[in-house]
Amino acid sequence: QVQLVESGGGLVQAGGSLRLSCAASGRTFSNYAMGWFRQAPGQEREFVAAISRLAGSTYYTDSVKGRFTISRDNAENTAYLQMNTLKPADTAVYYCAARPITLSMDPDGYNYWGQGTQVTVSS
Repeated sequence: QVQLVESGGGLVQAGGSLRLSCAASGRTFSNYAMGWFRQAPGQEREFVAAISRLAGSTYYTDSVKGRFTISRDNAENTAYLQMNTLKPADTAVYYCAARPITLSMDPDGYNYWGQGTQVTVSS
């Protein structure tokens, strides 16, 4: 089992920044690819970003490219999502997720999920 706990969400004005953290425990963190997903009210959960086990590869959904950066610190068992130039359309609950070995953009491919952290961007 892998336990994931997100933090860092909050209320920010458009154009502002937030940094989300995802603290992992339970298994060897570097064995897992990590993903960030988000879900707005009435919408399906969507892929935001993913990073490979050793941070050699990253992927982003088009709407956040150039604004968001995913990273990880395997020594600290933590993944991050730096979000800059935030827009009201980024408002959602953000979830981190883990899957063994290979990364994926499909939420169904992830085995472990955090409880989510709310991000609200005001206009």
